Amino acid sequence: MKLVKVAAGVLNQTPIDWANNLKTIQGAIEQARSSDCTLLCLPELCITGYGCEDAFHSAGIRETAIEMLMEILPMTTGMVVSVGLPLMYAGGIFNTAALIVDGALIGFVAKQHLAGDGIHYEPRWFKAWPAGVQGEVEVNGVEYPIGDIIFDVGGIRIGFEICEDAWVGTRPGGSLAARGTDIILNPSASHFAFGKHEVRKRFVLEGSRAFNVTYVYANLVGNESGRAIFDGDAMIASGGQLLATGNRLFFEMQKLTTATVNVEATRMARARTGSFEPSVDGDETDVIDVGFDWPDCPLTRSAVIDEDWEIDTDLKAEEFCRAVALALFDYMRKSFSRGFVVSLSGGCDSASVVALVYAMFRLAEHELGFEKMIERIGHCIPKGNQPADSTELTKLLLTTVYQATENSGDVTQNAAEAVAQEIGATHYFFDVQPMVDNYRAVVSKAIGQELNWDDHDITLQNIQARVRSPSVWMLANLNSALLLSTSNRSEAAVGYATMDGDTSGGVSPIAGIDKAYLRQWLIWMEQTGPLHIGPLPSLKTVNDQQPTAELRPPSENQTDESDLMPYEVLDAIERLAIRDKLVPMEVLEHMRVEFPEVSVQQMGAWTIRFFSLWCRNQWKRERYAPSFHLDDKNLDPKTWCRFPILSGGFQKELQVLRAFLENQSV
Repeated sequence: MKLVKVAAGVLNQTPIDWANNLKTIQGAIEQARSSDCTLLCLPELCITGYGCEDAFHSAGIRETAIEMLMEILPMTTGMVVSVGLPLMYAGGIFNTAALIVDGALIGFVAKQHLAGDGIHYEPRWFKAWPAGVQGEVEVNGVEYPIGDIIFDVGGIRIGFEICEDAWVGTRPGGSLAARGTDIILNPSASHFAFGKHEVRKRFVLEGSRAFNVTYVYANLVGNESGRAIFDGDAMIASGGQLLATGNRLFFEMQKLTTATVNVEATRMARARTGSFEPSVDGDETDVIDVGFDWPDCPLTRSAVIDEDWEIDTDLKAEEFCRAVALALFDYMRKSFSRGFVVSLSGGCDSASVVALVYAMFRLAEHELGFEKMIERIGHCIPKGNQPADSTELTKLLLTTVYQATENSGDVTQNAAEAVAQEIGATHYFFDVQPMVDNYRAVVSKAIGQELNWDDHDITLQNIQARVRSPSVWMLANLNSALLLSTSNRSEAAVGYATMDGDTSGGVSPIAGIDKAYLRQWLIWMEQTGPLHIGPLPSLKTVNDQQPTAELRPPSENQTDESDLMPYEVLDAIERLAIRDKLVPMEVLEHMRVEFPEVSVQQMGAWTIRFFSLWCRNQWKRERYAPSFHLDDKNLDPKTWCRFPILSGGFQKELQVLRAFLENQSV
């Protein structure tokens, strides 16, 4: 029985932050050593950070990555460690995993399948390495093997599938198994999305079963570079059995998941498999032999951790809360912002944003403890202030303001005050009606016409939203804080937002989530809340309202859905039209099945309205503050959903739909 204790190390990295990245790598190596782990897999491109973007094209960045690699070598005495970095070879840049054995660099495995869809853009920077090819690369005057290679380390064969390699049908694992690989390491940078953990678990388990190997999967954690959230998934499986899983969406800078594996057991399982066809051509030029004395390893029981919140009845609500809370925490500390400022209208969107900030503070404190949390974000706390507890910390780092016009009501004002008070924010009331009146008077005088609601509805609505921006930006500037935008994805789809008004901000936490779900989540937050944190009962004052912009006179009884359509309908049309790429007539056919209670004329009108507003407002989506990726319905044109700013607007397709509706009414 050959036992080896292995570890998947999860790191919170930052692009081109050499000191932080080296510190977390060193911390993981030290943790592995203290846990008696001999083999440690660290995430993809962990030396540079995964999200370096076009900085990967910088020769200086790649040279510094090599310098950092050389600093890591002496940390690994008596261990086998993999780290990721970009490497230039034959005129191309490759995404590689370097294997270090007992303080010596042995070689580099290059990624064969590049992630080039969705939020990933790897083919812009890297070349895909062809299967079955090996070469030699010079690093600091020494030649090292590079390519599709296996390392025979003291009689145990180690191979790699680097992130995307495991997601494709032609994954390298089959070839690795045929060549006698015992352990497959998967260093990854796999972004968070709802339910994605289960997908990863399936390919880890299936890889370990089908290839009869030990499979070690290590992901990044946190908001690494702005938009993507990494959830810190770590898994170790052997022969189709999950031996260990780690925590997800945590605030620690590094964390290990460990297991003791039996190499002989997977070898014998593979030998007994009738369908297994070993590679017996005798050509082992792709196998790099390196001597290593594996230490004796006692048989230990591994821990398959099920996060208590992951078995909660509403996993999506917990994931949304924890993912965005972690993203905000990292965004704040990595941008050196002194907290957040939110224009709190008393409605669903802004209340959701402050609830997420509240969750950020509480979840971080629950996991790290107050003192360690303060140590992590100490540079975000205004000088001269030493908060004694989380209540004082929230008051220092979260500022909210209700900005009233003559069309604002007591309901929203009271709701904003109640939520701010329960959360513990510093809260202000601004009367911005005099500024609205002033702008209206200036423009009316200039054009020689009094602006009125009959002729200038949108203009008069927009000035109220837009006039709120300068004052809330002033608060953010005064505090050196980050202004959070409060627009959601449903509004982004149809442009139901005022540019330089409610879209103002440095980051837009809820722009990746639809309004219908946001309303459900806010009720969950009011009544249940995240595990260990609990609910925010004051949100009832928000949830009891119909969403409204409060930009028309109160006598108009304005609501968002009367301006647009029911949010459930809007989100369904958006899914069909934008995610599934259906044309208007196809969308209507699906919507008639999904909402049979709605007349065809009404559904047709809503479909036409959606397509018209979608095409007209792409320029707004281009100008939104960065948002967090949460699912495959993201509308962010920078990372996910590209659409031309100028287009024909589906005019031909809408003519077909209108003709159909006319025939239906005859």
